[in-house]
Amino acid sequence: MTRLRIVAALAASVFAGSFGVLTTPAQAAAPVKVKNVVLVHGAWADGSSWSKVIPRLQAAGLHVTAVQNPLTSLEDSVAATRRALAQQDGPTVLVAHSWGGTVISEVGTDPKVTGLVYIAARAPDAGEDFVALSQKFPTGPVRAGVQEHDGFTKLSEDAFLKYFANGVDRKTAEVLYAVQEPTAASLFTGRTTAAAWRSKPSWYAVSKQDYTINPDLERYLAKRMNATTVELEAGHLSLVSQADKVADLILAAAGQHE
Repeated sequence: MTRLRIVAALAASVFAGSFGVLTTPAQAAAPVKVKNVVLVHGAWADGSSWSKVIPRLQAAGLHVTAVQNPLTSLEDSVAATRRALAQQDGPTVLVAHSWGGTVISEVGTDPKVTGLVYIAARAPDAGEDFVALSQKFPTGPVRAGVQEHDGFTKLSEDAFLKYFANGVDRKTAEVLYAVQEPTAASLFTGRTTAAAWRSKPSWYAVSKQDYTINPDLERYLAKRMNATTVELEAGHLSLVSQADKVADLILAAAGQHE
């Protein structure tokens, strides 16, 4: 190659990198094939929120564990997920919905974790004030339905059914409302000490009709982590209303298919 061609090639490489064409090291390799998946639910929910996704993953031969996230503090939730991860017998994909993304961003640095999947989820940077970041985007109507009692919050039935579970059939949404886990009011201000998505491959499912986390914030987070991204015609609970597509994304992260 002539000197002129070498210079031109280097210039093209720099140009492409400046516009995000080049992939980061975390996304350069193909997904590692794993058999373990750990699921972390978000606020105002419990492990049953994954009940439509779990059978699809199990049918593909995966060993699935749904964490019963205590939602009392970031530290407690991280500890619960670490316990579940410690019980896995090999490489594992960590998956989170909503606030649970904060947890896997902290826990995902564990050597067992091969990839991270975010479903309409938070994905804070280390030490980041995520509340301040989210305030740069329009607030979803679900926030008006947050009710606080003795330091814990729940969603009103109206807000839950209309805005949190939009796109979910009424009967299923009513069951999910009944089992919603009270969530510490202080939970949302907790800050992580790590951002696992900076070093681990990531996948992100944006909910285009989300009234809880602004879809443009979700897109911003997915782009920032250079995640393999899908956009779903779903509300915040895409893991319920679009369980097949959410399961497909998890299977891709687990190296089961493209």
